[in-house]
Amino acid sequence: MSHRNAPLTPTGRLRLARCVVDDGWTVRRAAERFQVSHTTAARWAGRYRHHGAEGMHDRSSRPHHSPRQTPATVEAEVVRIRRKHRIGPLRLAARTRIAASTAHRILKRHGMPALAALDRATGEPVRRYERSRPGELIHIDVKKLGRIPDGGGHRTQGRAEGRRNRTGTGYAYLHTALDDHSRLAYTEDLPDETAATCAGFLTRATAWFAAHHVTVERVLTDNAWAYTKNTWRDTCHQLGISPRWTRPWRPQTNGKVERFHRTLLDEWAYHQPYTSDAERQAAFPDWLDWYNHHRPHTGISGHTPASRVTNLSGQHT
Repeated sequence: MSHRNAPLTPTGRLRLARCVVDDGWTVRRAAERFQVSHTTAARWAGRYRHHGAEGMHDRSSRPHHSPRQTPATVEAEVVRIRRKHRIGPLRLAARTRIAASTAHRILKRHGMPALAALDRATGEPVRRYERSRPGELIHIDVKKLGRIPDGGGHRTQGRAEGRRNRTGTGYAYLHTALDDHSRLAYTEDLPDETAATCAGFLTRATAWFAAHHVTVERVLTDNAWAYTKNTWRDTCHQLGISPRWTRPWRPQTNGKVERFHRTLLDEWAYHQPYTSDAERQAAFPDWLDWYNHHRPHTGISGHTPASRVTNLSGQHT
């Protein structure tokens, strides 16, 4: 493929070559007419003489021979170790005594994806999915987060003082409902994760999504105790929601809300040192609004979650 600043396309090269070969133009005259160098004009005229119109297309720059390419036995060993131990280029290089960049090229040549794209349990490529419309599936999970004692924890007071100051502070249970299609998120800080608390959260989350033009159809949770009780099932039935559960020992199925909680910790909970739990909680509504309405989300091609919900993105500026 021609680069974007190339003066000649394959069609232009053919016209130039025909002027020289078929019409008897001099190479210099053709070069001036098509605004290219004498060497370029001569090259395309020569290719036209030997290969006709087919010779006007770009040729691969790949060399015919690669005498310094890694031996096939070494490549086979790299691939074998990768499949058996699931390690990256740096550790592969140490085991096979080649450069890490060479190991990376070998893996790429054999179509072996990065470790981050593989399922840890099976080593198979992760099968990613996305529901086609908002509300078709809502992911729900709870993140347990230690509360900050008044005066600050170890991030502001140091580890020794932080340990002395944390007695009796307890935990925050962050319940999150996240839409699979749009990644729109709703989170509450609740005192526990009992069946009644989880059911109450689902009721409020469903109302919140309804206020944002999203009708919840299905909800996906893990197999935690609270989500397997009749309280949860009955609440789903009353709300007209179909409950779903992940397979045991497969948290990846609920990975979107797991990833949201990691973002929440990085960009809010641990983003700066707080001197009290109240100070951290006061910062949360603004962060969640920014996440939903202003933060580009890499999982949806840089769009914001709100932009994927009908009539919602224009509500915030």
